[in-house]
Amino acid sequence: MKKLLMLFLAFSIVALAKEVTVSIVPQKYFVEKIAKNKISVNVMVRPGFEPATYEPKASQMRKLVSSSVYFSIGVPFEKVWLEKFKNANKNLLIVDTSKSIDKLPMAAHHHHDEHQHHEDEEHESHEHHEHESHEHGSLDPHIWLDPLLVKIQAKSIYETLVKIDSQNKEFYKTNYEEFIKEIDSLYMQIKNILKPVKGKTFMVFHPAWGYFAKRFDLKQMPIEIEGKEPKPSQLANLIEEAKEHNIKVVFVAPEFSQKSAKVIAKSIDGVAVAMSPLKANWSQNLIETAKQIVSSYNK
Repeated sequence: MKKLLMLFLAFSIVALAKEVTVSIVPQKYFVEKIAKNKISVNVMVRPGFEPATYEPKASQMRKLVSSSVYFSIGVPFEKVWLEKFKNANKNLLIVDTSKSIDKLPMAAHHHHDEHQHHEDEEHESHEHHEHESHEHGSLDPHIWLDPLLVKIQAKSIYETLVKIDSQNKEFYKTNYEEFIKEIDSLYMQIKNILKPVKGKTFMVFHPAWGYFAKRFDLKQMPIEIEGKEPKPSQLANLIEEAKEHNIKVVFVAPEFSQKSAKVIAKSIDGVAVAMSPLKANWSQNLIETAKQIVSSYNK
């Protein structure tokens, strides 16, 4: 009987919890660190999908009606969909957690023959590409990959939770302060892990790790060129540059094509390794990423 009562109470808490929606999985981690079981979190971009071009399902749009807040983060699909979300739920409070953050330009790799290719491309017709939202000149949305920038996002989340649920203000405050301490500890842990490779270059397919690289004094070398797969001559340049930097591992997120990464890895006698910026356990993912980068120089 006691067990049944406990289960009923647990179910009641979940059932009565306010709902919010976030764009990507790591944001769910942030909200739950502060809100615990007081808030139910829906994620718009499902695991395995790419936030640049995501199109929400009809079922997700229907579920959005029960959310009181949408925490945006600046990923490209939001440009098209935030207005639609607001139209679907007139009472929806949209909170931009990236508002106080100075964003970096999206990394673009400059190859030796870039000028020649630019001239060639002027004669080509513009075609749709699945990653066209990350074209040259756009701002980098991957702000959740720098622990210290997440502190800014966490503050925005905390203040919003207090606004929509003031009776639990002290609860949120305690959890928020604890989360900030965890982030500071995580930052120092990653900094220590990466000491042996300070200033080194790591190769990635999609340039998602610019904020992470800048924070920890690393350089990312992207394979993608303005959101597109490299051409054969550009691929050859990438292979040469990888050899110059003694790179033996090519990191690629599972949401993207593995083709170019595998070609480069084979040509440098290296390996292609999965490294996703969108994993559910945000802190553990950053630690594992740091360890993978260090390990890549021990191959």
